[in-house]
Amino acid sequence: MLEIEIDGKQIQVNDGSTVMDAAAAAGTYIPHFCYHKKLSIAANCRMCLVQVEKAPKPLPACATPVTNGMKVWTHSELAVKAQKGVMEFLLINHPLDCPICDQGGECQLQDLAVGYGASGSRYQEEKRVVFNKNLGSLVATDMTRCIHCTRCVRFTTEIAGEMELGQAFRGEFAEIMPFIEKTVDSELSGNIIDLCPVGALTSKPFRFAARTWELSRRRTVSPHDALGSNLIVQTKHDVVKRVLPFENEEINECWLSDKDRFSYEALNSDERLSAPMIKQGGEWQRVDWQSALEFVATGLRGIAKDHGGASIGMLASPHSTLEELYLLQKLARGLESQNVDFRLRQVDFRADGKRAGAPWLGMPIAGVKDLNRLLVIGSFLRKDAPLLAQRVRQAAKKGLQVSAIGPNAEDWLLPVKHRALVAPSSMVATLAQVLAALVAEKGLEPSPALAGKLPEHIEDEARAIALSLASGRQVAVWLGNLAVQHGRGSELQTLAQEIARLTGGSFGFIGEAANSVGGYLAGAIPGADGLNAAAMIEQARKAYVVMGAEPAFDFANPSATTAAMQTAQLVVGLTAFDSASLRGVADVMLPIAPFSETSGTYVNCEGRAQSFVAVARPQGETRPAWKVLRVLGNLLALDGFSQSDSEAVRDEILSADFASQLNNGVEGVVVSIATASSAALERVTDVPIHFSDPLVRRAEALQKTRDAAAPSARISPATMEALGVAAGDRVRVAQGAATAELIVQADPGLAAGCVRIAAAHVSTSKLGGMSGDLSVERV
Repeated sequence: MLEIEIDGKQIQVNDGSTVMDAAAAAGTYIPHFCYHKKLSIAANCRMCLVQVEKAPKPLPACATPVTNGMKVWTHSELAVKAQKGVMEFLLINHPLDCPICDQGGECQLQDLAVGYGASGSRYQEEKRVVFNKNLGSLVATDMTRCIHCTRCVRFTTEIAGEMELGQAFRGEFAEIMPFIEKTVDSELSGNIIDLCPVGALTSKPFRFAARTWELSRRRTVSPHDALGSNLIVQTKHDVVKRVLPFENEEINECWLSDKDRFSYEALNSDERLSAPMIKQGGEWQRVDWQSALEFVATGLRGIAKDHGGASIGMLASPHSTLEELYLLQKLARGLESQNVDFRLRQVDFRADGKRAGAPWLGMPIAGVKDLNRLLVIGSFLRKDAPLLAQRVRQAAKKGLQVSAIGPNAEDWLLPVKHRALVAPSSMVATLAQVLAALVAEKGLEPSPALAGKLPEHIEDEARAIALSLASGRQVAVWLGNLAVQHGRGSELQTLAQEIARLTGGSFGFIGEAANSVGGYLAGAIPGADGLNAAAMIEQARKAYVVMGAEPAFDFANPSATTAAMQTAQLVVGLTAFDSASLRGVADVMLPIAPFSETSGTYVNCEGRAQSFVAVARPQGETRPAWKVLRVLGNLLALDGFSQSDSEAVRDEILSADFASQLNNGVEGVVVSIATASSAALERVTDVPIHFSDPLVRRAEALQKTRDAAAPSARISPATMEALGVAAGDRVRVAQGAATAELIVQADPGLAAGCVRIAAAHVSTSKLGGMSGDLSVERV
């Protein structure tokens, strides 16, 4: 610890701290523009100049390290004169357009100009003008306002991981610009809007929509990925106008992914369902709530009476709240049906009944910085969990060795030390080889269930991964979405769990959605005699209740799901949107509130329960889903549906020690190491970041980004040559009887013998399951 005196106040700070750090610890504000606690030090704005004892001139507080006994004055005559001089230079070319600037009212330059700016300018020459840059559909530019703090440049390089912006030229000719007129395509690009201290970079969807002082601010939680980012939602007249990050160092720090930030556009979509609808004579009719609910209750009661409760299936989106999932499963069981599930994209359910608890990440999100070895199995990490990938990126800079197993090798914008690029059918065998090499290296015995089953032949890459893990002190093994949705996902889990045990590390699941953990805690999984999500589609039910999901986009096999529901006597859709996918199969659609118009709880991947309240009034006749389910329970005369608010529902689910229910242990899954040989091509399926749920699919600005491009048939160059096709060719992809026509795209980061095709898009919704064999022929 070092001692420093700031404005006469004695404090102690850690060795290596800067004067800016010390001032923050002392509660003293030093004006600044280029400094940001999460970015490297640039010291180029000079606004933080302070007086230091014995220094011949003012020094930048952000770049001056503390020395023992140092004396600093932040508001002395010398310091203030220097700060005012810097401000005068910053304002020389800055346009006087605060009244029309979107940053007006929340502008750092505006605020500091009040304290450090003069009432008039001595600069009489013409101000310079800088042409605007096209950064894409999310970020608007007014580059004449730029003060060259380079925060945006440092963010894209250091946090987002790819240098998409840079500063060209010198002096007053300096400009921030993208490279070769490219757009900024990072999934974290919206953060440069927050970082910009002036109005140079602003939100394009929010542009000219409202003034900051007109907006109400309320805190909530993201309904998208499993991280559970904390949000500040800003509304005007009960319409959501903007979403900003709420700083939480343990979860999202001060960042947001673009999906979290811009999906709010869908809340005001023309596709919002605003009143209950019933299909009568093949035509959709608008009805009142009483009629709609009585129609549903009568239909479910009649089918349960005539065919038994087991003829009813209930399927919910993992983006639903804890309370909604709990009441849905309670409704199912009240009707004597055990057929309820939220794992809509999963196909292997052999671990059901063999789990020790609810699967989770196995460690705190903030603990990523302490890892020095990480194995990621079957994941599109950068797009599935952007802010978790960002934490891994920062840890990799400090020595974390990342290894990966799977059929995809897209750039995660971080160094991957070892990678086994294998087809989905070979993932179990490859993971078994890693385990076998680890057993040999550690001299330990595998669990009895795996004894005698491990392969003798070990590939070089599998051995390298094992040696890396064996040398680690803090090890983690993560299963990604592709692994969980794999046809042999239970076997992958069993092997990964054993690898983690032998390395003394943690084992967990990255998670697909906001309540991938909460769904288990809510009991929204089938009972011993119940059918899981895949079985409910394979063995068509007489009635389905579908909550928050669209059959064509949110299920493992969209074509089979649509076909099964078309044969049902009754399909009830609880949805926030008038979905064409649901219209084709449903008999009644009930408008339920999205996350912004309801209260509830999400349990994120680290097992943290985060409750939130509505930030706006429900649109039209929309109602919170938990209230709709509660009333349905009452109409059906079922017990346990008397809750007065969502908090009462939550308290039924979560006890004070609910964390004890988080357990990734699984026993009794039979593991087969043999690789099934097939001459056919294998499908590799990702769910693109901006297709993943009904909200992002309807966010207009997100749908204009590169990540929302229409799916193509991505094939490795070697496989393309074997097939006799070239990039740009139009091909017909067939899975059984289902076909789709797509454009071929070369993908060097894909395993041989595979075709990568995105799910959750209208152009691929008629194909079969997310994994399996397929064929490709040129059209």
